[in-house]
Amino acid sequence: MDQHSLCCGAILLLLVFASLSSSSRIPDANISTSWINTPYSSPNMNRTKFLLNPILSICPHFACGFYCEAQTACLLAVVIHKRSSFGIFKPQLVWSANRNHPVKLNATLQLTRDGDLVLADADGTFVWSTNTSGKSVSGLNLTEDGNLVLFDGSNTTVWQSFDHPTDSLLVGQTLVLGQKLIANISPSNWSQGLYSLLFTRNLLRAYVETNYNVPTTYFQNGTRGERYIKYENGSFNWFTIPFVQVAQFMRLESDGRLKVYEFTGYDWAVVVELMTEAIGECGYPMACGKYGICSNGQCSCPDEANSEVGTFRQRNYRQPNLGCSPVTPISCDQSQYHSFLELKDTSYFGFYPINHDYGNASGLDVKTDVEDCKKSCVSNCSCKAVFYSYAVAPNSKPGCLLLFEAFSFGFDRYTMSTIFLKVQKPVISNGWKSRYNIIILGSSLLALFGVLPWVLYRFFIIRNKRQSEEDDEFSLVQVSGLPTRFSYEDLKSMTNSFTNKLGEGGFGSVFLGMSIDGTKIAVKRLDGFGQVKKSFLAEVQTIGSIHHVNLVRLIGFCAENSNRLLVYEYMSNGSLDRWIFKRHQELTLGWESRRKIIVDIAKGLAYLHEECRQKIYHLDIKPQNILLDENFEAKVSDFGLAKLIDKDQSQVVATMRGTPGYMAPEWLSSIITEKVDVYSFGVVVLEILCGRKNLDRSQPEEEMHLLRLFERKGEEGQLLDMVDKYNADMQLHGAEVVEMMKLAMWCLQSDYRRRPSMTVVVQVMEGLVSVQDNLDYNFINAPARRTMAATDEDMDAIDDGTPLIASVLSGPR
Repeated sequence: MDQHSLCCGAILLLLVFASLSSSSRIPDANISTSWINTPYSSPNMNRTKFLLNPILSICPHFACGFYCEAQTACLLAVVIHKRSSFGIFKPQLVWSANRNHPVKLNATLQLTRDGDLVLADADGTFVWSTNTSGKSVSGLNLTEDGNLVLFDGSNTTVWQSFDHPTDSLLVGQTLVLGQKLIANISPSNWSQGLYSLLFTRNLLRAYVETNYNVPTTYFQNGTRGERYIKYENGSFNWFTIPFVQVAQFMRLESDGRLKVYEFTGYDWAVVVELMTEAIGECGYPMACGKYGICSNGQCSCPDEANSEVGTFRQRNYRQPNLGCSPVTPISCDQSQYHSFLELKDTSYFGFYPINHDYGNASGLDVKTDVEDCKKSCVSNCSCKAVFYSYAVAPNSKPGCLLLFEAFSFGFDRYTMSTIFLKVQKPVISNGWKSRYNIIILGSSLLALFGVLPWVLYRFFIIRNKRQSEEDDEFSLVQVSGLPTRFSYEDLKSMTNSFTNKLGEGGFGSVFLGMSIDGTKIAVKRLDGFGQVKKSFLAEVQTIGSIHHVNLVRLIGFCAENSNRLLVYEYMSNGSLDRWIFKRHQELTLGWESRRKIIVDIAKGLAYLHEECRQKIYHLDIKPQNILLDENFEAKVSDFGLAKLIDKDQSQVVATMRGTPGYMAPEWLSSIITEKVDVYSFGVVVLEILCGRKNLDRSQPEEEMHLLRLFERKGEEGQLLDMVDKYNADMQLHGAEVVEMMKLAMWCLQSDYRRRPSMTVVVQVMEGLVSVQDNLDYNFINAPARRTMAATDEDMDAIDDGTPLIASVLSGPR
């Protein structure tokens, strides 16, 4: 061992349970197993807002501890640094455990007796763990290459930070299939942002998450065919990197760039940008901000001089890379004034004009006629632009598609593509003379008929409006334990004027926002009148005062004039449907992940049905209403249709509601119990296990309806045929998946009395109860007709050819 290695070994602080075997002996009393994030002072406190309270360190470049921003928000982190006589100098964050949930001072890190490394906040709230309980962990180590490791008595690695990268890679670290780097929101906000670098089969791919939940690629690079890519000294995949002189690391930045840093002199400097040479300065999605046009690395706005169809202006004239905004915002209520600004020879990142399969690349509806595309864009308020590609090769054909984002555009005379930007036409007056004549005529008519009727009309309208608003306010005041109440202006500011849409549905749209403390939030803005008021009050009243790990948390609400908004915790992995319906095969989940999600959903519903002060029937369980956090923990969301039931009630009378395909047969009788949620849960479980939608028109006619196919395969004893064919891990665990299908079968019994409760479902998942035998394979025919007369509207909503599957009662929200 050389002198350098001896030095590092001499100051390495290890937490080792001496001679601890798999028999779980208690560690020596003099060895600490718990650390508290105490206030920390440093000689250079006034020169940096980032402070490190170290737990483990190794000379000369790595340390692990609580990494804090001015001691107000802290991460359990590994940093790379340059050691000096003052201690840790110029630390750079390269890994963190809790980037989306910073902790406060007095937070605790503990290595438990059963070998789990657990992080809890100052108030004792669980934040993060390694999930290594019962794996014979003997110690904790920070290696010389910056890898935080838990190991057992035979010195075998049980868990390591290298397997859970955040936004950075260290020399010697690998990306294996399916692993990715996720950039921060900004240099000062550690939460997960929009940019990712993913290693898939034979491809290294950088992409950005868009508002319509479709990852759009802006860089891709072939690999050598191995199952991993290693960041070696001097190279990364096909990239050449300068050899390490002092200390080096790679980071995916918040603007989507992949940079390699090295300590040179007295600070960290970028020694190479790995993607820019391939895609150019204008190839990044936000090279010039939203609506900005990038040309040769310079930023401008679209046709600022064109006053006929609307103008754009810089968001900040001193920083043109921050993008542009339309002078006249798009109004969905005035689509007759929508027009298009044509930008010739303009490209959009990730889309190329020559014979490109746009549908597979973007997940969008492709059209071949530009006028049809424009009409579709006008009819969809979320559409921002039309991308049109000319036929430039013998076997290619022209085509266009809708863009629901307005990231940066690129000017290139060789692109052979055009962007049509949707703009709002200003309403042009007919001149002063016309206005004058209208005023004179209006005044004469007003004098002729008198102002009294108008005054009386306005009086009653205003009084009724105020009374309605007072009724709403009174209704909200009566709700006990209300969450935080926000003003409309506060939420408008937090969401950047509602510009970043996460999704939309029957009751409104959901927007990404940022709270004052830097935490991501999801803001649902409800549209409409009577039904919105009901769903708003139902949502606030239902989940405003309940808390469960598998229910999406309602942070606050806004009830101001006619504005109705709900503020939820942000779920970074979106809704379940995007992970199980094989739209992007590299994003599908394995068996253990799917099983854990099913358990989470069951626990959330069991809580609603059995553990609340009042029973709560959700009434709209479907994959779109199951959200996943950064750890793929599932949470039930969207209680707009929920119904509160007294504990002593076993049945209620309700009008038909919910989403087609997930509605229990007894809806036809109007008498419902909590078992309608059990049925919907069974449908969702089946979709998760089969990796397909309940109604899939792309399948052959005999396999189009999943429940009918399930009936047939169950009767034939061929359930193994239904296991998700597009996921190798699901196929590998086929026998376990089929056992789970039997639980779904129990939940799908057409007679609700034969279905288990959600509490029993949880017990089945925990191995405490067995699935009932002699199950009925008839899942979608109601045992009895409606006992109450159906309205014409109810019956019109049902497709005779597809019972309870193809009706159109409620869309995704």
